[in-house]
Amino acid sequence: MQIINTVAALRDRLATESTISLVPTMGNLHAGHIELVKLAKQQPPQSQNPPCVVVSIFVNPLQFGANEDLASYPRTLAADCEKLKLAGADVLFAPSTSELYPNFDVSSQELGQSMSINPPPIANELCGKVRPNHFSGVATVVLKLFNIVFFNKARSSEAISGQSTYSALAQNNAIFGKKDFQQLFIIHELVRQFNLPINIVEGKTVREADGLAMSSRNNYLDSTQRIEAPALHNTLKQLVTTLQESAKKFSSDGNEFTNAEQQATAYLTARGWFVDYISIRASNTLALAQYKDTHLVVLGAARLGKTRLIDNIEFSLQSN
Repeated sequence: MQIINTVAALRDRLATESTISLVPTMGNLHAGHIELVKLAKQQPPQSQNPPCVVVSIFVNPLQFGANEDLASYPRTLAADCEKLKLAGADVLFAPSTSELYPNFDVSSQELGQSMSINPPPIANELCGKVRPNHFSGVATVVLKLFNIVFFNKARSSEAISGQSTYSALAQNNAIFGKKDFQQLFIIHELVRQFNLPINIVEGKTVREADGLAMSSRNNYLDSTQRIEAPALHNTLKQLVTTLQESAKKFSSDGNEFTNAEQQATAYLTARGWFVDYISIRASNTLALAQYKDTHLVVLGAARLGKTRLIDNIEFSLQSN
């Protein structure tokens, strides 16, 4: 596995690759990340030509709020490198802040990023409501990574000679986990609305044995909080079960969804959680669930002490 720190070196390395799979991360890798790397190696499915798997590690300042954990976010580059080597990654791209943000001022720590992605209104709901501008920061750095990793062959020999075009040469895959369901939705919109020739591959949420979704932030939990942490997933599961069992009795006003959200919130609050939201949405649009919707997702975000956990469960309803 090659470790590359600069945009120029990465573009040189990838200039002759016909198929690239990118796994963007912020490091502190766990088994969930490794599953994404394994999925990246399988893209496109049944292909005879394995892709070049690129994993990026970059803790992106633009997506952290003023009072969030940028300074304390776990950075474990040496351990991450060993895990990626064992997983079969081809390239680790670990840029500095100034490499991704050319106007970065080291002395003031100002990024100087005066241009950014303005995401759709859904970015201001759910996690976006309690983390203003978070998804703008996510979308901006993801677009940077897409540009750096995928759009590097415009002057390949085939293109120069007129034998082919860049888009015809490349198969571009970017792999994202479904634990960050709202983020995944926004990335899909980024690719669709900017007409990017990139295939977004969705990786299933990987869980601990007790159901807790794997996350780098789980490391913040103390021993007592770690025992309690699976309650978020278990509460969402119970909400889904309750809705599925009563779906045929739903009223057209959709109060069942609101009642289920409120009951789940009250249950977690009584256990000592601070709940940001429990919300039932249409899985394909993230709009609030309606009476006739059948493909749904319940999303939850809540805090144990200072640790904020998120989770979601997709489910189907057969109502009247």
